[in-house]
Amino acid sequence: MASENQENVKGLQRVWGWIRGCWEKIVNAVTGVAKEAKNLGEEDPRRIIHSFKVGLAIVVVSLVYYFDFLYEGFGVSAMWAVMTVVVVFEFSVGATLGKGINRAIATLLGGALGVGAHRLASFTGDKIECTMLMVSVFLIAALATYTRFFPKLKARYDYGLLIFILTFSLISVSGYRDDEILDMAQRRLTTILIGGAVTVLVCILIFPVWAGSDLHKITATNIEKLAIFLEGFGHLYFQVPNDNDEEYKASMDEYKSVLNSKGIEDSLVNFAKWEPRHGKFRYRHPWDQYLKIGSLTRECAYKIDALNGYLNSDVEFVLPLQTPVGIRTKIQESCTKMTSECSIALRELAMGINTMTCSLSADSWVLNAKAAAKEFKSSLKTDLWSDTDLLDIVPAITVASLIIDIVSCTVKIANAVHELASLSNFKIPDPEIIKQINLEKVTRSPRIEASHSFGIMVE
Repeated sequence: MASENQENVKGLQRVWGWIRGCWEKIVNAVTGVAKEAKNLGEEDPRRIIHSFKVGLAIVVVSLVYYFDFLYEGFGVSAMWAVMTVVVVFEFSVGATLGKGINRAIATLLGGALGVGAHRLASFTGDKIECTMLMVSVFLIAALATYTRFFPKLKARYDYGLLIFILTFSLISVSGYRDDEILDMAQRRLTTILIGGAVTVLVCILIFPVWAGSDLHKITATNIEKLAIFLEGFGHLYFQVPNDNDEEYKASMDEYKSVLNSKGIEDSLVNFAKWEPRHGKFRYRHPWDQYLKIGSLTRECAYKIDALNGYLNSDVEFVLPLQTPVGIRTKIQESCTKMTSECSIALRELAMGINTMTCSLSADSWVLNAKAAAKEFKSSLKTDLWSDTDLLDIVPAITVASLIIDIVSCTVKIANAVHELASLSNFKIPDPEIIKQINLEKVTRSPRIEASHSFGIMVE
């Protein structure tokens, strides 16, 4: 009896342990989801607002289904308004407008062609009518599907072409069995227009999220990330004591996000082209210029990524594998000057984009970097390297060569940003203020200089 009681107790303990383990897993899963939801909201509070906006839009269009006098006019087709809100409502105004306009035009054209195909086929006999409808569906669907492969059409009108195929097929096929084909197409188009109109109004009027503004900020932020790396590279690579070394190490890896920014930039440019004039962004704003700047920024980020590999190898590996201190000393002055000048120039350009002002002082920093690069190339022709081992020189020269490439990329970025400023009519800073800032450069640190270059603007 005692052994049986012990076995029963052990069995109950195992069951209880299993139940407690399951409960702990459920609690941990719920807690993890709650923490992730909190982090998403803190990272971008606009996501919470967007969720409420979608709920509000669905509630508004649902009134078409709930009120009898509206439901009698639309019938079951009223649910298409709700479906339109769910499908069309996107995070930004540009994405919502793009989908809404695509859906409205595609539904109109698809419905019109479907009704036309049905009417044309109805003048023939039943057997010929069926054949004509099948042939028309085949030809239109095949042609529209092939059109989706065109890159420019796919970028902006892929969703519209998809809805066009769907609407045309539904109207033309269902018209073979339903004589009220025109009324069905009219109700569907009307409810889709109602759903689209409510979606666009809620999206624009209540805390709108503009894709153009996001693209503008991302472009400036990516350039700023390159400047942050270059600002700290000289101190870490040449092991110059600095109070901000830990700060540099923590922020220098931010440039890696620039390497994968192409997809985001392409999407934002596509959405921005749908948006109306807002803020400082006028009609026909040169959005494609942001793609050019983004491409040059990624090109520079790839050079920095290669440079970062040499930084890690010289810092993390044991002393015998490091570049000799004497070799690094010979390139320290030129490389430090090139990286610091490029860093300040990139900061100026990023600030100019953020404030939508012409960066007049960035050119002087770029010229200083080019002069340092030219000076370093001239030093290679002297006897400075005659008493050094070739294997010791190669890593140092490679680092210097990458920095020179970064100087070239900085020049290209500066030219692209100046072109954007010209096309977008950026404000021009007061020349007297710029002159005063240039006179004070000798007494200011680079970090302070870059933050005060745009104090007073000409209205």
